[in-house]
Order: sequence, then structure tokens, then C-alpha cells
Amino acid sequence: MTERREQKKRDALTHTEWRATVSLAGIFGLRMLGMFLILPVFALYAKTLPGGEDHTLIGLALGIYGLTQAALMIPFGMASDRFGRKPVIYLGLVIFALGSFLAAWAPTLHWVILGRALQGAGAISAAVTALLADLTREEKRMHAMAVIGSTIGLAFAVSLAAGPVVYRFIGVPGMFLATGVLALLAIAVLRFYTPDPGVSVFHSDAEANPTRLMDVLRHLELARLNWGIFALHAAQMAMFVVVPFALLRAGNLDAEHHWQVYLPVLLASFVFLIPAIIYGERHGRMKQVFVGAVVLMLTAQVGLALSLVHFWGIVAALLAYFVAFNILEASLPSLISKIAPPEAKGTAMGVYNTSQALGLFFGGMAGGWLAQHFGFAAVFLFCGGLMLIWLVLAVGMAPPPRVKTQMLHIGPVDEQEARRLATRLAVFAGVEAVSVLPQEGTVMLKVSQTGWDEEGVRHALYGEP
Repeated sequence: MTERREQKKRDALTHTEWRATVSLAGIFGLRMLGMFLILPVFALYAKTLPGGEDHTLIGLALGIYGLTQAALMIPFGMASDRFGRKPVIYLGLVIFALGSFLAAWAPTLHWVILGRALQGAGAISAAVTALLADLTREEKRMHAMAVIGSTIGLAFAVSLAAGPVVYRFIGVPGMFLATGVLALLAIAVLRFYTPDPGVSVFHSDAEANPTRLMDVLRHLELARLNWGIFALHAAQMAMFVVVPFALLRAGNLDAEHHWQVYLPVLLASFVFLIPAIIYGERHGRMKQVFVGAVVLMLTAQVGLALSLVHFWGIVAALLAYFVAFNILEASLPSLISKIAPPEAKGTAMGVYNTSQALGLFFGGMAGGWLAQHFGFAAVFLFCGGLMLIWLVLAVGMAPPPRVKTQMLHIGPVDEQEARRLATRLAVFAGVEAVSVLPQEGTVMLKVSQTGWDEEGVRHALYGEP
């Protein structure tokens, strides 16, 4: 009974960890909600602005956010190591709010582009992740990160369904204004509710380490996944340059009623998501589920290209798209975590997040240019080409190991003791890889998803029975 109570205590987040997780997830979620709300309606709004007759500029306005995000995400994280987490996040939120207010005021599309670029320049995600790492125990950090990931996914789904409804009442300028206000509210949440870290230190599992960058970039399996997230979000941004117009033309459905399409297809897509992930993880067939989702995504893009004048064809293709998107979006971070070397996990996630942001920019630019010069079908064929390349890469990937990351705190040790400890821990059942990080006082393990000798490892580290 005592042992069970101790295990429950270890498994539970402390009050401070819950405050950190909930508040930082809220900051992420509010910021993402504001960003995604415009996605389903922006192209139609941009068409009414001076400069909006050029689809290339519409695509640039959607995608420029990703370029400045990619350029500044890792530098913001590194700056937070030097100047403190909260000051850097405050700065990023202020820049993001200023960009939002500029885009709300913008009299032309060119000013919107500048506002969007400023929004992306408030690239706080790496700094927020580092703050979360400061405020959570190593063994609970994955749980906290999962909460944030789920919040971002929920914000995306809610935004697509709610965006057209919100657009009806306040328009896109009102959405930008609300986004700026939410960013300022996030500052208040960070100041008054998020705990202050006692000490900010570097965390290999949560932050990018420049010395590990080349190892990550040369890792073939990680490169496949980085291409995947790049292609997935490039296609997303390219699609939303033209999908609003397609729904309007094929179904005579104005922007205010696009939720009638997005809400049902999103809800239906979630019905397929959970069984697919559970099946893949439980039966060790994650590669098959993953490749199947890429095939479905390719099918959706071809279907959209062929259905531009058929409303129900567009709806069916969007259903296939969202089923595939949700499976892939949920799978990719998990696969990165399984495949990345334990000591380079933060660096791998940094490259992954940068690839995602670059995909947003590239997709917006390419989608807008193709729509302007070659028509809407060309945009979906371009997206299909991205998916075809991804399919070739995905078919060749090694089946992901059935492992999870386990982190344990040991306190600072010297290099010699770290080597001895790594050798000792490697012999326990289910331990696939061991990294002991002396300066961080952390042991990072890749262990089997079931059946690893946690009791033996804890006894070796802490003398626990």
C-alpha cells in the first residue's frame, strides 16, 4: 500500500507544476487561437484590400509569419538562457501584439504583410518550452509538454470551426485586434500566475544545443520527419490560399457559413484519429498507420484538384485531408521523440519546429504564386507533389522503435561517475539507450513502452526498494 502511494505521488504533478503547465499552455493556446482564427477566412478578406487582387501577396501575407518565426525561434530560446525566461517571453508577446494591432489597422495588404511578419517575430515558443522545463521535474516534463501539445491542437480545431462565425461579427481586423489583446492578457497571466523559476538552466530535452545541430541534421530518419512536417504545413498554408474561394464558388457558401463545412469534417476526422493512433502504438504498426495517412493526404490533394467545381467533392476531400492531417500532426512529435538521441532531443525538436515554420512560409508563397499564374488546381497538384515526395521517404523509413523517453534527476556528477552510471543502467531489462548528462544532473533513458525495470533503475539511482 505504501509503495502504491509513493508511486502515485511520483506520478502526480505538484501544484507548482500544474500552475506552470496550465498557464503556459494557456499562453500557447491563446496565441495560437488568435493566429488560426483567420486561416479559413483571410484569403477572402484580403481580396477586398488594395493589393488583394494578387494571390501571390495573399499567400505571402499568410506565410510570412512562418519566415520570421523560423529565423527567431531558436535565438529567442538562447536569449532566454542569458537574459531570463520571462523577460524574453514578455518581449516576444509585445512584438506579437504590435504586429496584431498593425495588421488590424492595415489599410492595404502590404501593411498586413508587415503586421504578419511582426507577429512571427514574437517567436516565444522555444523560450516558453525552456521555462516549462525549469518549472517541472524531469520525470514529469513529458506529461506537461503533452498538455501544451494538446492545447495547440485544440486551438487549431476550434479556430477552423469558429473563425467563420467570429468573422461574421468582427471581421478579420477585429480578429487581429482580439489577437493583440489576447497577447497582452498572456503577459498578465505570465506575470501574476506562472511561477518564477528559482534557477534557469539549460535542458537538453527542451532546448536546442548548437553543438548537437550537425548530428541532428545528418540523422537520416529525423530528416525524413523534418521533411514531413515541412510538407504538411506547406500544404496547409497553400491550401488555405484557395480553399475559401473554392467553397464560395462551388457551393455559393459565403465566408460566414464556412463553419458548416469545417465543423462536421473536423468532428468526423477525430473519430478516426484516436483508433488509428491506439492501433499503431498497441500493435507496433505505427509505420503502417503513418504511411497510410500520407497516402490519404496525397489522395485528398488529388481529390481537391479534381473537385474544384463540385461542392460535395470538396467536402469529401477535406474530410480525407483532416483525417490524414490529424493523424500525422499527432504522430510526428512522438516519432521525433522516439528516434532522436536522448541527449539531443531538444535540438531535434528545435530543427523540427523550424522546419514547420519554414513550411508555412514556403507553402503560402508557393500557393499564392501558383494560384495567381496557373489557377487553383495547380495549388493542389503542388501539394500532391509534396505528399508524393513524402510518401517515398516514409515508405523507406525504419519502423519506429517501441520506446518512450524517461528522465530522472540525479544531481550533478563528474564525467567519470556519469560513464560508470551509464554502464550500470544499460543492463536493466527494457533499457534501450542511456545518456547521463553530468552538468544537468539528469539521466535520460530510452525504455521499452511496457515491461522495463523501473524498480531496478530507481534502486540503482536512489537506493529505493
